[in-house]
Amino acid sequence: MKIRIMIYVVIIAASILFYFGRSIWKPYALKLHGYKTTEDIYQSIGQKIETAIKPKFITANAPYPPNHLTIIALKQERLLEIWTHNKNNTPVLIDTYKFTAFSGTIGPKLQSGDLQIPEGLYKIEYLNPNSSLHLSMKISYPNQFDKKMARFDNRTNLGGDIFIHGKFFTIGCIPIGDRNIEKLFILAYRVGIKNIDVIIAPYDMRIKKEPVQNSNIVWLHDKYMRIKNALQKYTIN
Repeated sequence: MKIRIMIYVVIIAASILFYFGRSIWKPYALKLHGYKTTEDIYQSIGQKIETAIKPKFITANAPYPPNHLTIIALKQERLLEIWTHNKNNTPVLIDTYKFTAFSGTIGPKLQSGDLQIPEGLYKIEYLNPNSSLHLSMKISYPNQFDKKMARFDNRTNLGGDIFIHGKFFTIGCIPIGDRNIEKLFILAYRVGIKNIDVIIAPYDMRIKKEPVQNSNIVWLHDKYMRIKNALQKYTIN
């Protein structure tokens, strides 16, 4: 009876360690298998990258590390904008990166394999320091709006695995080259992924007023109004 109780105690203790001690054991497990952690990346290139990006925050009168980041991807312009707030809590543009490749067309992602870059309001789910595309950041597509509209359309298999990443090719993701993904990766590591918003727009709705017409997607206007409203506070005075 005592042995059985001891076994139960060991099992419970091991379960608690597994679920609540990941921050302790997981980095060692990754290194044991030859994988890098986000901390490894920071220790390897963080100082060099921060030396390059800190002056941009000083110029913008913004704190470093920032408390929040907004990443704006403009598909038609093929640009990625990085915004934060200055010490007066005013949004300020810190940097812009060009897409190094593009797939699909203007319009939302509807299903797996359509080559589309999603459009909408997203978060960063995790950072991948072991990406085959140098470094990458997972975007939270499909979000709740995407899933709701898929049910409305009776669509399934929405796809996923959408990243901002390095290199010079893509299939529905946002590549910005190795040097720029290093800068964005270190920024994301320092600010924390919970404090990052991602806006992916078909085009720059702050300066272009014409809507994208697609009568086959009845909810598209609603999606684009959400994107347009989110973009409005990120303007250069």
